[in-house]
Amino acid sequence: MTTREGSLEAPTRHPLDWQNPEFYDAEACEKEMERIFDICHGCRRCFSLCNAFPLLFDKVDESPTGELDSVPRTVFWEVADQCYLCDMCYLTKCPYVPPHPFNLDFPHTMLRAKAVKFRQGKTGFRDKLLSSTDTLGKLATIPVVVQIVNAVNTTSATRSLMDKALGIHKDRELPPYAHPTFRSRAQPSHGHPVREGKRSPGKVAIYSTCYVNYNEPGIGWDLMAVLDHNEIPALLVEKEACCGMPKLELGDLEAVAALKARNIPQLAALARQGYAILTPIPSCTLMFKQELPLMFPDDADVKLVQEAMYDPFEYLSLRHADGLLKTDFGTPLGKVSYHVPCHLRVQNIGLRTRELLEMIPGTKVSTIERCSGHDGTWGVKSEFYDLSMKIARPVVKRMQEDQPDYVSSDCPIAARHLVQGMDEHKPKQHPLSLLRIAYGLPEH
Repeated sequence: MTTREGSLEAPTRHPLDWQNPEFYDAEACEKEMERIFDICHGCRRCFSLCNAFPLLFDKVDESPTGELDSVPRTVFWEVADQCYLCDMCYLTKCPYVPPHPFNLDFPHTMLRAKAVKFRQGKTGFRDKLLSSTDTLGKLATIPVVVQIVNAVNTTSATRSLMDKALGIHKDRELPPYAHPTFRSRAQPSHGHPVREGKRSPGKVAIYSTCYVNYNEPGIGWDLMAVLDHNEIPALLVEKEACCGMPKLELGDLEAVAALKARNIPQLAALARQGYAILTPIPSCTLMFKQELPLMFPDDADVKLVQEAMYDPFEYLSLRHADGLLKTDFGTPLGKVSYHVPCHLRVQNIGLRTRELLEMIPGTKVSTIERCSGHDGTWGVKSEFYDLSMKIARPVVKRMQEDQPDYVSSDCPIAARHLVQGMDEHKPKQHPLSLLRIAYGLPEH
């Protein structure tokens, strides 16, 4: 039996009907929100997830009738703003997802509301700016400019101005921009023979992601070092564009389609050549594994890329199962407090990162499967910052109790957010960086 009451079958996901004109009909969208909110109000199983559900339930309880019928329709759109599309309600909590007759898909309904809002021109400049990660990265990492941008992002006076003018919270620690970028210095590794495994392709193409390329290139260099140590030929995806996840979360589905048109042809070509495609950021992996296939269910190239796409630790675990992963770990890591990001959990690949880290002698991994509260650009925004820190509090408390040597998460933004919430900042390292340290490989 599954964990979902009332259903013995695994949840299924319907394609997103985003190209249907009715999808953008505000009245039809409100009607569907009313239908699912009424079901959610009667169930309340998701009260402990993101703030969308407590907000909805509080508004119902405070209404004149205590039922959804007396809740103002403006509240529906406020609930949609609170949803950051983590998908955890659909995958882990809701008993009414398809194939249940109620056919409830809370995240896709919230995505529809965001798309309606975007189509109506109600999305602000700040949100459009924050979702343009590739454009921001290219501008911010220009020599000289990068020093100015990083100085602005860490100066209290300019941060207060950004808070008032843009709505980017003054206390949010923003990731610095890097120069050089990952892609400008990464060296493809072609010198190793291709060793195919029964479960794992023998060569890798790295989709570096905006964040790794522009903000934390060390994660990408560490991934390449680990692959090289394991004698796995690796190359970079040429001319990659943003995966589209920030635009998806904004509801700008036409922009997602445009980015898909730039990425998918070259990724599909690599898949046809037998490459495993690795992305070191879970949200980007999920975009190609789930979101694009749901938006373009009949596109053969999208399906091909979906099948070739791997989380790095998923791939390395398969190499280990094939007897092809080196386990010559010479450096113990001590205590590692490891956070599992939501966008990794919903991929249903198991705790592959934890399993590999636990193979390292002298290493104890404490695992936390709970939302960090940052969630893409959501926790950066002034109106959501306090909520993001509140959601993070139980995770932060647990990590502090562990007294770890390292704080780690497959999502580097989540790790940065959690360390910010600690009374005493702990060393933060991405799991790929921890693997590089355990192998005793030099830092780039």
